[in-house]
Amino acid sequence: MKLLAILLLSTVAIGCGYSKSTTPVQPGTMPTITGLIPNNAIAGGSAVPFEVDGINFAAGASINFNGAAQVTTRVSATKLTTTIQPASITTAGTVPVTVTNPAIPGGPYGGGTQAATSASMNFTIN
Repeated sequence: MKLLAILLLSTVAIGCGYSKSTTPVQPGTMPTITGLIPNNAIAGGSAVPFEVDGINFAAGASINFNGAAQVTTRVSATKLTTTIQPASITTAGTVPVTVTNPAIPGGPYGGGTQAATSASMNFTIN
């Protein structure tokens, strides 16, 4: 009788909440750039205050200038700002600007979102 009770309790314990299903990570919200202010600078010039306008800029979004993440201030879901340092604009040419929304971690059962990076818009260094 004791053996039957132990087997019954063991079976119930194994089947009650000890299996863990996970939710897969979902795609993140894709930011979109609609404008750069300014959209050009003079090669060898001084630091440039820089604004990126668009939509779907999440908290923690970062401006990527020529592939390098910049220290970014999120003004709103449609405006980000940074300062482009002189070392980033020493040579004439065109550089891509993108915005990356950060990944959001999931909970103990998974979930969350992946980081998402916008299509690029070109910035011209004259």
